Amino acid sequence: MSQSQLGSVHHVRAYFDHAATSPLRPEALHAMAELVPGNPGGIHGSGRAARALLEDAREEIASLLGVGPLEIVFTSGGTEADMLAVMGATQHGHAVVSAIEHPAVSTVSSPWLLGERVTVLPVDRNGVVDPDSLAAAVPGNDLDVVSVMAVNNETGVCQPVSDIAAKAHQAGALMHTDAVQALGHIPVNLDQWGVDLASFSAHKIGGPVGIGALWVRRGVELHPVSPGGGQQYGIRSGTQPVALARGFAAALRACSDEFDVMTARWQNWRRRIVQSCQQIPGVSVDQSAATSPTIIHLSIAGARGNDIVMLADRHGVDLSAGSACHAGVSRPSPTMLAMGRDDETAASGVRISMGYTTTEADVDRLLAVLPAAISQASGAR
Repeated sequence: MSQSQLGSVHHVRAYFDHAATSPLRPEALHAMAELVPGNPGGIHGSGRAARALLEDAREEIASLLGVGPLEIVFTSGGTEADMLAVMGATQHGHAVVSAIEHPAVSTVSSPWLLGERVTVLPVDRNGVVDPDSLAAAVPGNDLDVVSVMAVNNETGVCQPVSDIAAKAHQAGALMHTDAVQALGHIPVNLDQWGVDLASFSAHKIGGPVGIGALWVRRGVELHPVSPGGGQQYGIRSGTQPVALARGFAAALRACSDEFDVMTARWQNWRRRIVQSCQQIPGVSVDQSAATSPTIIHLSIAGARGNDIVMLADRHGVDLSAGSACHAGVSRPSPTMLAMGRDDETAASGVRISMGYTTTEADVDRLLAVLPAAISQASGAR
């Protein structure tokens, strides 16, 4: 398929899977196109030039996040940033994670990782963590880190991160938040949140796939999770990807510049989609008092989420069944199960997620296609 044909395919489709990945922004592509002359670890002229480009990108990202550049550790994405935070912060004690975390966090309870040294915090029926539940999670002074995501990648529900962080600090623990779905979609104020560690990913905001960042508050010590050359303060070894870092910085700058305008659009479109979906028999919207404006999660009685996704796909609308982090695996959503849903309901979810390319015409098309897809899928059971 030619580039022009590929572009026409994307043009005629209505893309509502931005929570999985957003198309690469032109600004990011342009920033990455500049020739990177060498390894940023080299002491020769080409290495120093590459290092300068890398540090410019780091400073840009840090400035937009309101933190210091020495606090930014580049990673291969949000998954690695999550793993580095939780594994690196857990020394000899325990970790506490919520029941709705990304697999990069939830799987640290595996026997070959932290095993019984991980305690899982429950969530209520809306998928929200009660900060007071942290007090009983790990008795004594044996808690190293608490990890609770800022915005759930499936439901869009926002957590009371600052309240949880305060409880974590009272217990003598560090606080990590997976902010991958927060960046660019809700205000991110790391100082106000009171967290010590935060994970980000470039491709969720139109940056390149293959780069993320872990913010490590100054003074916080993490032990290395893997061996290597000791780059990035020994936290994350490996040659740093200069071009990807530049793309990340450019995407975040574009995202920041348009934040207020896009937020108003997303909020308007979200209200319209929710109101329309609530008129469809058997459809309920999973949300809380604080939910990201870009994510709408539906539970459809008597239907399978995968069936609705495939039916919508036939009409040029891209949706997802729950979280893309379990892509290709047909099973009830762990997030929905943690919220108290039964297996059938937990397999009935459909996620609609918007981003910077979403248009009014896309929303029109979604609302024209979705009711019939839901009706047909419900009749197939």
